[in-house]
Amino acid sequence: MRAAGATAVTSRSAAGLQAALPDVDLVIVDLTARAYDGIAAIGLATGEGRPVLAVGQHDDHELRKRALAAGASRVYAYRKLFEDGPATLSAWIAKESPA
Repeated sequence: MRAAGATAVTSRSAAGLQAALPDVDLVIVDLTARAYDGIAAIGLATGEGRPVLAVGQHDDHELRKRALAAGASRVYAYRKLFEDGPATLSAWIAKESPA
């Protein structure tokens, strides 16, 4: 996030995400996190009007479909962010950030 010109607020639980939502403009959700349900986290964030980018396994097409149906604006494979993270995140931030 720093390389993309943004400040990250890290949350490792649904309660942490709920607490952080008033102070953030955008949310990135790890779909394979063990401490929270990624699909529920997307619903929580989008329910509060925050754009969501989700990240997960490249071959889990069903989870990708569920994330998009829950409201994620994009779902990227971990590899995409590893290989081209700053540019990918910069483009997403520019598209989704409030004017």
